[in-house]
Amino acid sequence: MVVGLWLSVGIGVVIGAIFVAGARLYPTRSSNATYTTGEGRRRIEIRQYLSTIGEAFAEDHFVEGQHVAFYLPERDVAITFDARAYFRIERSPTYAVLVEHEMPGMHLGDRLPFETPDIADEEDDGHIDPTGAAFAVLGVPRGASLSEVKRAYRQKVKEVHPDHGGDREEFQQVREAYTAAKNRVS
Repeated sequence: MVVGLWLSVGIGVVIGAIFVAGARLYPTRSSNATYTTGEGRRRIEIRQYLSTIGEAFAEDHFVEGQHVAFYLPERDVAITFDARAYFRIERSPTYAVLVEHEMPGMHLGDRLPFETPDIADEEDDGHIDPTGAAFAVLGVPRGASLSEVKRAYRQKVKEVHPDHGGDREEFQQVREAYTAAKNRVS
C-alpha cells in the first residue's frame, strides 16, 4: 500500500513536470487578443452603426450603477455586453439591450426600441456592405448557393487555420464571414 502511494505521487510529479515543460515550450497567446478580435471588433461595428444612423451615444458609461458599452442619452437606451448589467438595468426605466459577441453591429437596429433606417443597402456613402464583404472573404459570388459557400469555407479554412500555420485573426474573419454568408443564403 505504501509502495502504491509513493508510486502515485511519483507519477503525479512526472505529469506535473510535463505540463510545466509544455507550457514553457509552447506558450499560449495573451487574453488581450480576444478583446481585439471579439468585443473590440463589436464595439467598432456598433460605433459605426450608431454613427451611420446619426444617433448620439456615449461609450463606457455608467447607467443605474452598471457599466455599459454604449449609452444613448436622448433615448435612454443602454447597450451592454454583460448579462448581469443587462438584467440589473432591465429593472430600471432605462431600456437595456444585450449584445452577444457574435452579433454583427448592423443587427443592433433590430433590438433597439425605436425605428432605425435600413443601412444594409447603402454602399454609396463609403460604408462597406458586410454581406458582400463576407462573400468576398470566402471568394464566392454574392448569389452563391449554400453548398458553394460551404465548399469555399472548407477550402479557405485549410489555408488559414492556426493548426496549419495560418493566422488566428484571419481564421476568425473566415469563420465570421462563413456565418454571415450562410445566414444570407439560408
